[in-house]
Amino acid sequence: MVTKQQLNGLPEDADLRRADSLAREIFSDVANKWALLIIEALGERTLRFSELRNEVEGVSHKMLTQNLRMLERNGLVDRKVYPTVPPRVEYTLTEPGQGLRATVDAICGWTHQYLGHIEDARGRFDA
Repeated sequence: MVTKQQLNGLPEDADLRRADSLAREIFSDVANKWALLIIEALGERTLRFSELRNEVEGVSHKMLTQNLRMLERNGLVDRKVYPTVPPRVEYTLTEPGQGLRATVDAICGWTHQYLGHIEDARGRFDA
C-alpha cells in the first residue's frame, strides 16, 4: 500500500495536508493577520510592546500579547526583558523570523500589486 508520505516524501509531521501534523499547527499559528502584521512591523528593528502596538493599528493589548507569545514559542521572535522599574521588554525577529518576513514582504507586495484588481472584483461580486 502506498501512503501519502511515500508519494510526496514528506514525514507525517511536515505534511500540511494532515490535520494532526506539526507543520499545519505552525502554519495555523503564523498565518493569521496579527502575526503577519507583527512580523512586518518588526522588520529589522527591535521594538518595545507599546511601539509595536502603535505600529499595528487596531490590535488589542490581549491579541498583541497572545501573538507575541505564540511567535516567541515558535522561535520567530526574541523577547528581552531588562531589569528596570517598570520592566522594559523588547522584541526582535530571530533568524527564522527574518526568513518568514521575506514571505510576508512578498504577500505585502502581492497585495499592493493586485489591490485595484481585487477591489474591482469585489465591486462586481457585490453588485
